[in-house]
Amino acid sequence: MSKNVLARIKPLHSPTSSPYLKPHLKRFVNETIRILSDPSPHWQDSLGIHFAEAEILVSDVAHHVFDRVYDAGLALRFFLWASEQRPQRGSLGESGYSSLLKLLAKCRLFPEVELVRSGMASEEIEPTREAVNALIRSYAGCGMIHQALRCYDAVRKVCGRSPDVFACNCLLNALVNGGQTRDARRVFDEMLDRENAGGVDAVNNFSVCIMVRGLCSEGKTEEGEKMIQDRWGHGCIPNVVFYNTLIDGYVKIGNVDKAHALFKELVSKGFLPTLQTFGSMIRGFCNAGKFDLVDKLITEMEERGLSVSLYIYNTIISGLYKHGRAEEAVKMVENMVQSGCEPDIVTYNILIASLCKDGRLREAEGFLGKALTKGFTPNKLTCNPLILAYCRQGEHEKASNLLIDITERGEKLDMITYGALIHGSVLLGEIDVALTVYRKMMERGVFPDAGIYNVLLSGLCKKSRLEAAKLLLMEMLDHNINPDEYVFVTIVDGYARHEKITEAKDVFEFAIKKGLNLGVVGYNAMIRGYCRLGMMKDAMSYFHGMLKEQLMPDEITYTTIIDGYGKQQDLEKAMRMFRQMIMRKCKPNVVTYTSLIDGFCRSKNLDKAEDLFFEMKSSGLEPNVVTYSILIGSSFKEGRPEKAASFFELMLENNCSPNDVTLHYLVRGLINNISSSTSKIANIYQEEKRIFLKLFRDMILDQWAPQAAAYSVILICLCQHKMVKDALKLYDKETKKGLLPDPVLLASLLHGISLEGQSQALKGLNPCKLSKEDLKVASKYSSMLDKYMYEGRSSEASYILQTLVANHGSCELEVHESEDCKFRTPFRLSEVPSGFELSSDGSSFGVLRSCFTLVIKLDLMMGSFAETLMLPIANYPPVDSGA
Repeated sequence: MSKNVLARIKPLHSPTSSPYLKPHLKRFVNETIRILSDPSPHWQDSLGIHFAEAEILVSDVAHHVFDRVYDAGLALRFFLWASEQRPQRGSLGESGYSSLLKLLAKCRLFPEVELVRSGMASEEIEPTREAVNALIRSYAGCGMIHQALRCYDAVRKVCGRSPDVFACNCLLNALVNGGQTRDARRVFDEMLDRENAGGVDAVNNFSVCIMVRGLCSEGKTEEGEKMIQDRWGHGCIPNVVFYNTLIDGYVKIGNVDKAHALFKELVSKGFLPTLQTFGSMIRGFCNAGKFDLVDKLITEMEERGLSVSLYIYNTIISGLYKHGRAEEAVKMVENMVQSGCEPDIVTYNILIASLCKDGRLREAEGFLGKALTKGFTPNKLTCNPLILAYCRQGEHEKASNLLIDITERGEKLDMITYGALIHGSVLLGEIDVALTVYRKMMERGVFPDAGIYNVLLSGLCKKSRLEAAKLLLMEMLDHNINPDEYVFVTIVDGYARHEKITEAKDVFEFAIKKGLNLGVVGYNAMIRGYCRLGMMKDAMSYFHGMLKEQLMPDEITYTTIIDGYGKQQDLEKAMRMFRQMIMRKCKPNVVTYTSLIDGFCRSKNLDKAEDLFFEMKSSGLEPNVVTYSILIGSSFKEGRPEKAASFFELMLENNCSPNDVTLHYLVRGLINNISSSTSKIANIYQEEKRIFLKLFRDMILDQWAPQAAAYSVILICLCQHKMVKDALKLYDKETKKGLLPDPVLLASLLHGISLEGQSQALKGLNPCKLSKEDLKVASKYSSMLDKYMYEGRSSEASYILQTLVANHGSCELEVHESEDCKFRTPFRLSEVPSGFELSSDGSSFGVLRSCFTLVIKLDLMMGSFAETLMLPIANYPPVDSGA
């Protein structure tokens, strides 16, 4: 290489040392540094003599001294001496001060930097551009964003100078990392303005990449992509870093398709995807549940020679758990180990957190044990999910022990740990325990955030401790924690639910004055409170306030107002709101229709209520138990029991279980709609075709007590509609009151078993406890059920009861005991009941076979009885389907 070419090669940056010094100045500077290093208390005198003899001003050599001293302590020594000698020997000058600032910035002695800058300000001296660059880089590198930005703004506005691109990039990076993207965008735009104005390269690839990363962190990925496109051709060259930033940004906002398109574009342009590229794409596909594409990416990684990292394995395991694919997640852990990649504490944290979330606490404890066995030290992320899970299950002792383990390992409990304890305690209703934890965390210097306060306030409001909630809110404000809208909504809703509407209004208006927007939820809370009190004018004022704030009322808003007008029987306004709701494309739900139905029922307009009922069904909405209960109760109240029976049977046909309110309406309705005259009763339901009322009529005519008859027919209808579990719940509840007769119970449950096939439902039912007369009654009602349910054809249940009647007292009881229970059967296979004569082809025995088979169904758990009874029957031909 020629000497001419070598001479033209320049270093990237100017050397830190001063330019060439004349020999005598070099000797003078070296001697100055030697004197500064002298530990003798007379060094100041020596330095004064040294400068006096040479007749040199401080400003002439200060920057040379600072550039060569390297020791910030000696530099500060010289600075302090020079400050005292300024009247005689002159100032440090711009170059001296700037060199000192660069040294202090390099050593990150920021208090001393401020001391020097104050000295410069007193002399009205401004730092050089190089000194400003050094300060900005140092401040930004230490995370002192405010000081770095202040230095940047000061040098631009006061000095009229601009930091170089390297210093600006350091500032941009610090601002983006600190979440101050708005300030970063301002600095970036000013860099662009300088470039456009002066034609200099004030922005480079790093500047754009940092800014795009900041935009992506705020979910503005499309804006970041446009910024890259705008800069291409202006000194900005596309590379894999840009693609990785955009792909990660689109993944974070959930636009996996766009991220995948960029991934394909990256490959098509010849760039090689990095581990970060694959990691971002795999995270996106895991979030979207597209695990088939995850498998393809892993295969592609292996083909490109990239090993699946522990981070990627952890991402896949977490994604599988989030999408309910726990078995695959465990298998992925096994595959990870087999590939030679050992799980770390993060892996175990994911497993433990996922299992705790699914309520599989014991399995989570197992993984904690494995982590400890492998020598990992559990951290707060390990223990927090376990603590929350223990609190949810009421295992406070285990939660406390885990807390002790954490503290004994020297880990300081943080807000998340305390928050887990508080949240778990509130979930269990232990609000006092939660408040105790809150006090303890405050004592230990850990201050809660708005989220923890919201949990505590919610717990207090649910316990109706509204004054305590208000005091906690004041305490929150005293600690300079600004409550968010959720905190205020919680308190407003608590007061409104307890009909303390004045206090709710005060809190609501206080939040508005603080500039918070409580949103639709806050307005809904106020509207609900006023509607509960029947103050519809005030409720509507808040409704109009929502519209004024350009908030769109939702289905809860409209439903609450419709319900309020309905309870006031102002159905014209209720229907007006209903029509407005539909006009605004807000779809009514079941509660909306139920509120309207209730309103018309209150106004004794049952026909309109029924029209709304069928309108609701035609719109694809299924009525709930509240809807049916309102219609049943109103029908009985209007003296239309046949309509009530119709709604009840329709309710059962739609597999909607009655609740206590439904049962109360049914029983009281049946009783209130009968006359004391049995002849009149017979005429009431003579033309009624529904089993519900016919059976009730028959039982009343048979002198059953009205209440017992009412509960019996309800139970029969439940069994008729294959709702045996609900029937048994009703039986257990009402037999304790002595209301249900065993014969009717036996008949109805046998029919229910026959229809539903749930043999285990009758565990413990022993027909032999009934007398022969009771069995005859059961057989009679079973035949009545056959008439209504099978058009007169005998059912298996009736055959069983007839057999029990025929053999009552004449059979030798065989008792077979199992581990759990006893079952007594009054049958012996050697005896065939009268009326069931065996024919040559065994068809009559086939009918008997069906009877015995159904008896076995009464308690299928009794294995010994089933084996004894069924072995001989097995020798006979099967039951003909037409029998």
